[in-house]
Amino acid sequence: MSPLASLSAALRDFYGQSWRLFLLNGAFSLIVVPILVGGLWAWPVWLLLVAVGPPAAALMHCAVVVTRTGELRLADALEGLRLHWRRGLALTAATVVTLVLGVHAVDFYAGRSATVLAVVAGYLLLALGAFQLVLWPLAVAERALPLRVVARDAFALLLRRPLQALALALALLLVNAAGAAAAFAPLLTLTVAYTALAAARFALPPDPGGLETNG
Repeated sequence: MSPLASLSAALRDFYGQSWRLFLLNGAFSLIVVPILVGGLWAWPVWLLLVAVGPPAAALMHCAVVVTRTGELRLADALEGLRLHWRRGLALTAATVVTLVLGVHAVDFYAGRSATVLAVVAGYLLLALGAFQLVLWPLAVAERALPLRVVARDAFALLLRRPLQALALALALLLVNAAGAAAAFAPLLTLTVAYTALAAARFALPPDPGGLETNG
């Protein structure tokens, strides 16, 4: 799907499963937000974001279930946690390390008036966000494949649709930033699940078949 079509389909998906996704988004945010806020006082706290991997994978599992079946049960979150917690940890650990290095690079170059290098580092961070939007749905949907194969496929998809992936990443960044700016209420209850739905709609084929649920 195009970025606009993905955003529109995700909105319909969220409306159809609103109260379940509302609860799941809220539960996820109760884990993430204290870590994010704590990191403002002591940045090493942000390293605890690695622990967010399993619930993030469970939420993405729910998004994939919705996009493939149009239905969702709260039990699907527990199933997603059981199936994908290891993969969620691995993905989040790699993301946190890369993000910390990227933010440090932007701050380092900006502090030394190396504007061009700071902009390049910022662009690479946006590209990382676009890669994550493609990687997470594929990592959950293609659970039988090794993660390195999934990462290769995600990178190939990103290369085929770079501008569309960047446009979607920027749009979802704005959505979540707006949610955070509005007293955190939408971020706590809506925007993370909506992001997962939009990413799944963008990255996955329209008729991929059934989810693999065997452990």
